[in-house]
Amino acid sequence: MANQLQEHLPASPDKLSKDSLGVFGVVFLVLAAVAPLTGIIVITALGLALGNGAGMVGSFIIVTAILLLFGVGYAQMSKLLVSAGGFYAVVLKGLGKPAALVAALVAMLGYNCFVAGAIGTIGFFMQTVIAQLTGLNVHWFIWSLVAVSAAFLLSRQGIDFSAKVLGVGLILEVSILVIFDVAVLLRNGYTLDVFNPGIVFSGGAGIGFLFAANAFVGVEATGLFSEEAKNPRRTIPRATYTAIGFIGALSAVTTWAIVSALGTAQAQAVATDHLAAGDLVFFLSNDYLGDGLTKLMMILLLVSLFAALMALHNSATRYIYSLGRARILTPRLSRTRANGVPQRASIAQFALGIVVTGLFAVFGLEPLTSLIPSMTGFGTLGILTLQLLATLAIVVHFRKTRDRRLWATLLAPGIGLLGLGAVVVLAIANFSVLAGSDAPVITMLPWLLVAAIAGGLLLARHLRRNKPEIFAGLGQDLERLPQEIGQATGNLEEPSLSPVLLKEPTV
Repeated sequence: MANQLQEHLPASPDKLSKDSLGVFGVVFLVLAAVAPLTGIIVITALGLALGNGAGMVGSFIIVTAILLLFGVGYAQMSKLLVSAGGFYAVVLKGLGKPAALVAALVAMLGYNCFVAGAIGTIGFFMQTVIAQLTGLNVHWFIWSLVAVSAAFLLSRQGIDFSAKVLGVGLILEVSILVIFDVAVLLRNGYTLDVFNPGIVFSGGAGIGFLFAANAFVGVEATGLFSEEAKNPRRTIPRATYTAIGFIGALSAVTTWAIVSALGTAQAQAVATDHLAAGDLVFFLSNDYLGDGLTKLMMILLLVSLFAALMALHNSATRYIYSLGRARILTPRLSRTRANGVPQRASIAQFALGIVVTGLFAVFGLEPLTSLIPSMTGFGTLGILTLQLLATLAIVVHFRKTRDRRLWATLLAPGIGLLGLGAVVVLAIANFSVLAGSDAPVITMLPWLLVAAIAGGLLLARHLRRNKPEIFAGLGQDLERLPQEIGQATGNLEEPSLSPVLLKEPTV
């Protein structure tokens, strides 16, 4: 009976589709949001030019180690939580309700800004690449609308379908990078100078670490899909380790190939020369792969950007759905289709993104100099801050419960906490570099974090005083859902939960 229930449980009214994703399905969803090809073309090139040059290889390795340490604690927390609330749920369990509402606002701001930036980015590059390859020049906002429409229609087919589509795109964009890496290895070999500490910590090393961390934004979203995963207590930790390890290895090796092709001493200068055009990787690809594969890489860049848009939308939608279910937002946003897709949250999320990008288009602002730096810059800062809050919550939770596994619940996440704290400080101190603009309106965006903190605390006070039933019920889903899944699958390995916390939430 348990096995029959375990196999693709149908979505109940207003519930996500259970047992739809395995480890690789979750990995495809989060790595698509990271967009490896886009990261190499944009983020690695920026790090080489503005950061520590050839030392970017070491930066990627160190940041990967920091995030894997974070992953050790996150894996333990994932065994206790099965919630589409992601880091909001982690903060709620570890730091309490007021801090969770702060995390909720930071998540809403960060992910929705990132999606708006992704809409503008794909519109801009579709206009540029298609005009260059075919001569057809259409305004970037029209291409943005085309991309959003396609992403919306595909996402409505179900999360398992989205994972398959994103998986195909991911394999294609990774394949072209691997081909480039092998081409450089066969012609030049890889230099070992990149591991010299004097090079890793040279020049703008802090900026290098910041851009390396930026390449991982989106990898933290594994927990958002836990309610839709098969055996989430095992799937989410494995997917987290796999995603962090994969993007870290791919970024480090491909950056190593780029530096080896340019020469350790010349890497930063050449990257700086190509900074304005943003064509460093295409320049090298033309030399090592030829014109045909370089044009293919340009097309795959559009595939990468579309996959990132779709994946970031899925993540942002699940935050909206979860907050609607908790009645922090209107409960109408927690309505789902028969296949478990949170349709109203999806419509609301894309509508917001279109309105934001549309305003930039109406006022004639160029996406590359205004929309993209402001939205993706603050989105990056918001998600990095969310990662920091979640890591703090993990450490605090396991200290409150006096967990004796010191490495897994204190030392590893504690070191990760210090590393992420340093990255967030770097992001705030160098926000104009991260956003790619020193315009006053953009450099003021980090103050939105202060507004989110104040707003979250005020919201907590308002709910406690005026809507105590909502405030009291914020944590019920966190305790109820793991038990429901355990009953359905016959897996009740976790300690029994309080009957009070297992009550159905008042809606």
